[in-house]
Amino acid sequence: MTPISRSGTGRRGLSTLIAGALAAGGLAAAGVATLEPGAASASSHREAPLISGQPRYDNTDVYAFVSPDNPETTTIIANWIPFEDPAGGPNFYTFADDAQYDIHIDNNGDAQGELLLRYTFKTHTKSKKTFLYNTGPVTSLDDPDLNVTQTYDIELFKLHSQQVVSRTKLADDIPVAPSNVGKASMPDYGMLRRQAVRKLADGAQTFAGQADDPFFLDLRVFDLLYGGDLSEIGNDTLKGYNVNSVALQLPTGMITESKHQPVVGIWSTTQRKNAQGYYEQVSRLGNPLVNEVVNPLKDKDEFNASSPWNDGQFLQNVTHPELPKLIEDVYKIKAPAEPRNDLVDVFLKGVKGLNQPPNVRPAEMLRLNTSIRPTVEPKRLGVLDGDKAGFPNGRRLTDDVVDIALQVVEGELVGSKNDLGDAVDVNDQRFGDSFPYLGEPVAGSRGPLAKGTTGGNEVRNQVGDALQSAGADGMRNTGLIAASAASGAVGILLIGVGLAWWRRSVQRPN
Repeated sequence: MTPISRSGTGRRGLSTLIAGALAAGGLAAAGVATLEPGAASASSHREAPLISGQPRYDNTDVYAFVSPDNPETTTIIANWIPFEDPAGGPNFYTFADDAQYDIHIDNNGDAQGELLLRYTFKTHTKSKKTFLYNTGPVTSLDDPDLNVTQTYDIELFKLHSQQVVSRTKLADDIPVAPSNVGKASMPDYGMLRRQAVRKLADGAQTFAGQADDPFFLDLRVFDLLYGGDLSEIGNDTLKGYNVNSVALQLPTGMITESKHQPVVGIWSTTQRKNAQGYYEQVSRLGNPLVNEVVNPLKDKDEFNASSPWNDGQFLQNVTHPELPKLIEDVYKIKAPAEPRNDLVDVFLKGVKGLNQPPNVRPAEMLRLNTSIRPTVEPKRLGVLDGDKAGFPNGRRLTDDVVDIALQVVEGELVGSKNDLGDAVDVNDQRFGDSFPYLGEPVAGSRGPLAKGTTGGNEVRNQVGDALQSAGADGMRNTGLIAASAASGAVGILLIGVGLAWWRRSVQRPN
């Protein structure tokens, strides 16, 4: 359960994480008689029945890495709301006002959070007399034409045994970068993004707003593993979709236990206010691709509501994961022997000598050794390809976690060398070189232009030409537009007459 919450349901979730990490990252906690209370997290694009109907509370991914342009700091990114269609108006994408979006940090390896960073949001509407998200071109975050805005606060809780020791407000009423409605509404979205990056005390930085979904993969894996014959690979299924992101860059010394113990474990949760007014945990995320492919349907919702120290209940899902069996059934690639002892250290404890804290309690979470300097030229397969600054040592935006997970679950660590993957190796949009590093969100105006145009004012000019009486052709065009308008007016008149007749008929006495 998340601290300061009075609901007991939140205590049941990180366990699933453990199970989850197995599947996606090939975690199998085999050979462990009991699983110590641990932390679990999962990439969750619609991964569980209940949360798939509550997208504003659905964690999609967590990233944590030493900042490449400022190695004395650590950047944490957490995303929510999967599959945001850029043109999904008129009600575009906002964080929920009745939620607590939390980032947890375990800095001593005991599978409990010592630090909790809490984001809470508030929505502001200038006018409810319009259906528009913006009533004109938006040139700044305080533009009066931006009708719907959000602000957020950040609080830092220091904890001991999940009890609050101290509480500090890090940020107050920071503006959120809006949804990218389109080029007519937001002609310079990059400027709005820059305005939403704010400096905090001690060199920290924060950002919240819409971003291109940085997770790249071919989700057709669920069509019985890429069509049953690998005919369905190579398409970035998340291309063109956005998410809502929070990004926080903090001095590394602020989150680690000490210089001698630089490893931190990170996961995120969402608490939603229930009918009784209490907050209860409905989503959780740390390592990617966990709850989707490890836990059976009966455990998925339980997993999202549980906490790290209760992960033992899902141990069977981890030690005997379904994914390699499915691959064996479809492609006849023999599944590694069970129980999967090879996956315990990597995904439940961290790699010894790399990102495993001393006296670690097994728990599935994203573990990052903050003392490892960033790689000048990151390798997409991370540690599997000798790049110690990459996944599963934290997670960078460029890490190809799907290929890494598939190779590990198929026995890469126990001698079964393989090059499995989904043929999607990079994100469709370029990541930034500085905080918040995320790609700008895809604009709602994206897509093909009107027929016969190349951009600019051509469409407007063509409409203007149609309205000009330039000879017989011009007269015909004008006549067509006038006839269309007249038809619409007649239709409205007929509807009005019909409604009047209906009112009289229902008011007549029997």
